[in-house]
Amino acid sequence: MIRVMLIDDHPVVRAGLRTILDDFADITVVAEGATGQAALAPAEEVDVVVMDIQMPGMDGITAARKLSEAGGPPVLILTTYDTEADIVAAIEAGALGYLLKDAPEHMLHDAVIATADGRRTLSPEVAAALMERVGKPQQMLSVREIEILQALSTGASNKKLAKSLFISEATVKTHLVHIYQKLGVENRTAAINIARERRLI
Repeated sequence: MIRVMLIDDHPVVRAGLRTILDDFADITVVAEGATGQAALAPAEEVDVVVMDIQMPGMDGITAARKLSEAGGPPVLILTTYDTEADIVAAIEAGALGYLLKDAPEHMLHDAVIATADGRRTLSPEVAAALMERVGKPQQMLSVREIEILQALSTGASNKKLAKSLFISEATVKTHLVHIYQKLGVENRTAAINIARERRLI
């Protein structure tokens, strides 16, 4: 029996997931929580953490990284967020699986089983996004470049961006030059628009 912990800040979502997962003969939900922090100290032994990304307090990506570093249970991300930035960040943080919330129930079941076995599972949309990224290495933005684009989309200035990332403004400008070249644009507005169209951010 695979013991699952559900981490999602929406009680209705958790209740629905609990009903779905508990209906499977080989899965049982033993714990749940509303923040990433709750995943770090489960009251009961857990085999798989099924977790959303965006939550108040500690987000799912940070929690996945901490669990991975501590040798904790493997993480299956279950979310509505399908941008390349979120997908790459989650995988780099150590999440074994990444599913979208509209995935059919049988896929969720298989993903939980695979995650418990240490196997990677990606929903078709997520796998396609990663394959497209790998298929265009010359246009592939680094994690840092995506991070900078994400910050730019909030209206942050170069100065504010440099301060938040602990780098110099000159380094920010260098990153921007590379980003513009890879995206084939000439300014930040165009870069942000293209990044959103390609679901990079």
